[in-house]
Amino acid sequence: MAMVFDRNENRKVAVLLGAGSMGTAILRRVCAGMTLLFGDISEKRLDEVKREYQGYGYAVETMVVDANSKESIEAFAAKAAELGEVKYYIHTAGHSPNQASPEKIIDLDLIGSKYALDAFGKVIAKGGAGLLISSQTGYMFPPLSAEEEYQIMTTPADKLKDLPCLSPERITNSGTAYIVSKKANHLQVQYSAAHEWGERGARINTISPGVIVTPLAYDEFNANGAGYQRMIDATPMRRVGSPDEIGAAGAFLLSDDASYVTGTDLLVDGGTIAALKNKKFNLGR
Repeated sequence: MAMVFDRNENRKVAVLLGAGSMGTAILRRVCAGMTLLFGDISEKRLDEVKREYQGYGYAVETMVVDANSKESIEAFAAKAAELGEVKYYIHTAGHSPNQASPEKIIDLDLIGSKYALDAFGKVIAKGGAGLLISSQTGYMFPPLSAEEEYQIMTTPADKLKDLPCLSPERITNSGTAYIVSKKANHLQVQYSAAHEWGERGARINTISPGVIVTPLAYDEFNANGAGYQRMIDATPMRRVGSPDEIGAAGAFLLSDDASYVTGTDLLVDGGTIAALKNKKFNLGR
C-alpha cells in the first residue's frame, strides 16, 4: 500500500538551486509542510536528494538546471510557479576559484545569479523570501569603484559582460573573478530588493560564509591548504564553520523574525574578515 504522508492541498513551494550541503542545511529548517523543488546540473545529485527527502515524507520535485543559462533558469522558475505559491528561493549554484576559469566563474557566479534573481523575482509570492549564498571573499580586495558597483548593480544580465570592470583584461585570474562575483552578488541583491522583489512584497538577502567544511571545499583545501590553514588559525573563533551553522543563519533570514531585513548581507565567517582588517594575517603569505 502506498501511503499518503500529506493530504493538504495548495502547499507552498520551497526551491533550492544548487543542491549542496549548505543549501540543504537551510532548507531542512524551513520546509516543513511544503513541496520541495530541487534544481542542479547533476542528475545524480538530484536523485540523491530526492530519495533523501522523500524518505523524510516530503513531496519532492526535481529538475536538471543549467545555472549558466537564462532559458534553463526561467524554465525552472516557471516549474516552481506551476507547483504552487513560491514561498522560498535559495540559490547556491557557483564555482570555487580552483574549479573553473575566470570566465566560467563570471558566467556562473555573477551572471547566472543575476538570471536567477530576475526569474524568481517574477514568481516569488507576496511575503516570500529569497537567499543567495555568496562568500566572505566579497569583502576582500580588489575593490570596485562606486561607479563600477552601480554599473554591476543596474546593468541587465545579458549586458554584464560588456562592462569594462568585468573584462578579461581586468579579471585576470580565477581568484579575482570569484571575489568580484561575490561582491556583485551583494550589489545585485540590493537592486532586486529595491525593485522586482520589493514590488512583489518579497524579501531577498545574501549570506557570506567563511571557511565552511563541505565535500566540495576539499578541492580548495587540496589546492591551497597552507593558505586556508593560516586563515583558520587567525580567525577569532579558531575553527572552521559547518553547513548547519549556515543553515541556522539562513533560516533566520528567511523567517518572519527577519521580516524587516532585505537587500543586505549577513557575514558568517567566524570573524575572518575582522582579523584580515586588523592585519592578523595576510592573504598573500
